[in-house]
Amino acid sequence: MVVTNQFGAVIVAAGRGTRMGTKESKQYLTLAGQPIIIHTLQTFAKLAFISEMVVVVGEHDVARLQQMVSDYQIDKVTAVIAGGTERQHSVWQGIQHMKSEWILVHDGVRPLVTPEAIATCCAAAEQNDGAAVLAVPVKDTIKQVNEQGVIIATPDRKSLWAIQTPQAFQRTILYAAHEQAQKEQFVGTDDAMIVERMGTKVVVAEGEYTNIKITTPDDLPFAELLLQTRQQRQEGEKLV
Repeated sequence: MVVTNQFGAVIVAAGRGTRMGTKESKQYLTLAGQPIIIHTLQTFAKLAFISEMVVVVGEHDVARLQQMVSDYQIDKVTAVIAGGTERQHSVWQGIQHMKSEWILVHDGVRPLVTPEAIATCCAAAEQNDGAAVLAVPVKDTIKQVNEQGVIIATPDRKSLWAIQTPQAFQRTILYAAHEQAQKEQFVGTDDAMIVERMGTKVVVAEGEYTNIKITTPDDLPFAELLLQTRQQRQEGEKLV
């Protein structure tokens, strides 16, 4: 996929990660010798079409991440700022610090996203009215269940996709959606949701199943395995 515009990236890493069961926030846990968030930032920083990055973290982690960014020399990070009470509020704060006309929003704890997937998402947004998300088709049968645990519906699996990040938007669209959501005190589960409710078309760009979000203890060793496998494959390709 060819990306024709320059994009800014809002990297959201303000969560505490209680499901991980560790004292340390999940974005700072070590993956292959360095913090998860650093893997994420390095992937975006290497892309020629990424012109700036704003990282949104917890209020008490601003200085800590600023030091990490300096230590790892991630020059494209233009600001490290404190987030809000909800993820949506953190993204809104990040948007305020961006100059780019096109914006990506990405979870800091998705360190295995590939350059190819990021480019696919950006190109899809450029070619489809300014809004696109990465997603993968659902493999399992999904059941809708009521409060009593009784199955009430089985949606057609062919129409179901698991949404990932990054999500790519033209700045004017994302800004307007967040502004409207704030006025109406609406909190969505992702940025696509608040854009959708404005009536804006959001397209799906097919991503990769390896673009996992590190959320629970089982995710970290799986991420280690995926990263190791990816590195071994890349080394093998160099030898061919």
